[in-house]
Amino acid sequence: ASLTEVTVFMKRLRRKTDLSNMAKTMRTVLNSNSKVTVLRSDLHAVIDQGFLDVPENLFQKKFSNPEELQNNIELKCLNDLMSLLAPSTDIRVLLNCVSSNLQAFVIQPSRSKEEFRKLALDFQLRWNFLLSAVSKAMTLNYADSFG
Repeated sequence: ASLTEVTVFMKRLRRKTDLSNMAKTMRTVLNSNSKVTVLRSDLHAVIDQGFLDVPENLFQKKFSNPEELQNNIELKCLNDLMSLLAPSTDIRVLLNCVSSNLQAFVIQPSRSKEEFRKLALDFQLRWNFLLSAVSKAMTLNYADSFG
């Protein structure tokens, strides 16, 4: 096997392990009514009180046209996940939610491999930025659920 193939295989294996560990952690949180309640409360607090480093308060917006929604997919994904977050929520429900949004806003609109790559990279960058902003806001505001 070439060095490139080995490297790709190792990266995939690492990603799979990371996802598996993340799923185990999420199951522990989702199976605890108190942890889910505190997490929901903390998320709503940092969003509603405007603690996020995002332009304006985009969470208050109702997306009136498809182009505006297309520019804020990551916000829609987070809102959708938060609306499903409840005690004993099956992690598969949350994964299906993300999958549906990615299908609708990244995969289906792509007319070529290059366009898909661009949309996917753009979404990943903005999603990571948003989650970092949420994490930072929760840390700075001593959210009980942080960590």
